[in-house]
Amino acid sequence: MERRTFLASMLSTAAFAAGGSSASAQQTPSPEFYVWRQYMVRNGTQMRRLADFLQNAAIPALNRLGHRPIGVFEGVAGVQTPTLFTLTPIVSLDTLATLDRALASDEQFTRAATAYVDAPVADVPYVRQEAAVLAAFPKTPRLEVPAATAAKGPRLFELRTYENPTEKAQLAKMRMFSEMGEIEIFKRVGLTPVFFSRTLVGPHMPSIVYMLVHENLAGREKSWANFAGDPEWQKLRATPGYSDADIVSNITAVFLRPAAYSQI
Repeated sequence: MERRTFLASMLSTAAFAAGGSSASAQQTPSPEFYVWRQYMVRNGTQMRRLADFLQNAAIPALNRLGHRPIGVFEGVAGVQTPTLFTLTPIVSLDTLATLDRALASDEQFTRAATAYVDAPVADVPYVRQEAAVLAAFPKTPRLEVPAATAAKGPRLFELRTYENPTEKAQLAKMRMFSEMGEIEIFKRVGLTPVFFSRTLVGPHMPSIVYMLVHENLAGREKSWANFAGDPEWQKLRATPGYSDADIVSNITAVFLRPAAYSQI
């Protein structure tokens, strides 16, 4: 395979037919898409070498193409470690489909990524990769960078996946978040969102994936306790047809810390 094409394919995911953006002008921005990528690595030099590729080659190139902010996270709990995750916002599926071509034409990227792409097969910087394509909720069309990010303050990220028994159940849970007030309750009780999305391509579909940020674990426990006891939440969860038993079949949570060079 031609060297640049191989490099670019490491960062892109083929676009699947999942609808396009509306041609009509709207007050609310069109929802963005996210590529959520997991790198499984071994203890030793893999994490350092992968971080060098992301920090010095991949992220600068993606930023030059207009994709920002790029999040990079290390697994803390809820996932086998060591593991590295990346979050890349994409404006449209058309943009995603041509991302490999755009990266292939970036001379700075190909030069900076030499050590990554030329690593011998017996000593690559990761074990395997897995990726998913997520679509932001229309109500929350853009991810929100935490206030603490600018000052590199303490951030504990919580990535939550709600598996839904059916597509109809998925839409009901999305409605619960976006139209019935659950997101507003989150914010009021101290649960700070980064993004909300549904899985377009990935494992355990249909599912909803969202990310919260906390200052620390103690803050996380306090906010979730506030949520569990909130009268509006108690009322909302009792709505016929919207109980967890009706619309959520499984919940998983992964805890992450940002890499030093993460833009989120």
